[in-house]
Amino acid sequence: MLVRFFAAVMLAAAAAAQTPVSLFAQVDEVAGELSKITGWSVKRRVPSEMLSKEKFRKYVDSRMKENASQQEIHAEETVLKMFGFVPQDFDLAKETVDLVSEQAAAYYDYSKKRLFILDSTQQGAEQRVALVHELAHALADQHHPLGKFLKKGSPDDDAAMARQAVMEGQATWLTWAYMSEHNGGKAEVAPELIAELTRSAGADGADYPVFSNAPLYMKESLVFPYNEGLKFQDAIYRKLGRAGFDQVFRRAPSSTQQILHPRAYLEDEKPLDPDPPEIRDFIGKTEAGRFRVLMEGSMGEFDHSVLLRQYIDGEQGARAASHWRGGSFRLYEHKREKFPVLTYVSEWDSPESARRFFDLYQRVMKGRWKKMEMEHRDEGKITGSGDDGRFQLWVSGTKVQSIEGMRADFHLPPPLLH
Repeated sequence: MLVRFFAAVMLAAAAAAQTPVSLFAQVDEVAGELSKITGWSVKRRVPSEMLSKEKFRKYVDSRMKENASQQEIHAEETVLKMFGFVPQDFDLAKETVDLVSEQAAAYYDYSKKRLFILDSTQQGAEQRVALVHELAHALADQHHPLGKFLKKGSPDDDAAMARQAVMEGQATWLTWAYMSEHNGGKAEVAPELIAELTRSAGADGADYPVFSNAPLYMKESLVFPYNEGLKFQDAIYRKLGRAGFDQVFRRAPSSTQQILHPRAYLEDEKPLDPDPPEIRDFIGKTEAGRFRVLMEGSMGEFDHSVLLRQYIDGEQGARAASHWRGGSFRLYEHKREKFPVLTYVSEWDSPESARRFFDLYQRVMKGRWKKMEMEHRDEGKITGSGDDGRFQLWVSGTKVQSIEGMRADFHLPPPLLH
């Protein structure tokens, strides 16, 4: 859906090449050209129509309610707040609907097998880019059903973001390969165009106040599948050729690290899957029975990169995150008092990388809280309290682990260093 900002770098010749026929009269021609590029046959014509911005917003809102319960949204919002990705007054459901509604130019509904162009999308080059992008989705859907592809595993897994990047990155690559061929060039995307496209970070400025004011994590979650997915698809295409279009669906990337580093995908370097600490290891089995698990999920290189860049700096954060090998979290809630407790673990490619992240994560903690008090510090462990409650953070070997949000009356024993 996020194709509006791509139109800003549209080749001038593409706009000049527009024919005076209506937009949807071009569907068969565009689909046929995409078929030649990918080798995928067009199995059926794709119904297409214009949709008002107001109806699209209602659609997004309804999909949000269909796909997630209030409890699930509350849990995800709580996790984002406890890690410091969003401020404490952030309304995840509202902000998500506002952000997607503001940024969208078009979308393909893989349930209805129909594409929609929003009536707010500028006529001419921008509409044509939107049409090509959504037809690329539709053609992929006819050979690799997108609904099934996107719903594999947990929606909170890092792998889910990687699959989204496959879908959006491929459609973005095909859009610009089509445009290149349409203007007399090769059916591929030039490196300089990729650099220009991925330099953009979404439609922002005075006309896009939601995106401009959104937390970094929300912005990058929206843009990552398009920008990094585009670079990933280009790397796969240049290595595997046309076979790469099928390959990324048949063997989906297992992590955002594989998207960010295509070599890891090509060499099938799978992430580790460490278990976060159990709350009973800290407060005992009886007391742990007073808590329930609200949510579990993975923390990938993308998540760690955004977190570090938000509180440290861009280059240093991205460099440190590239040493990630696995990560996960578990969110608990006290059954009676309703306060949350977060346990977390990340695995790194060496003890030195783990130690480096252990030091950086302390800076993240200090940055996201108004007040942080240290109770104890030694070579590989710190304990103290922050805005969310008491915490314990420790490093052992290649693992960094933490428990955060405990009430003052809960004693935190030394961690099990394993």
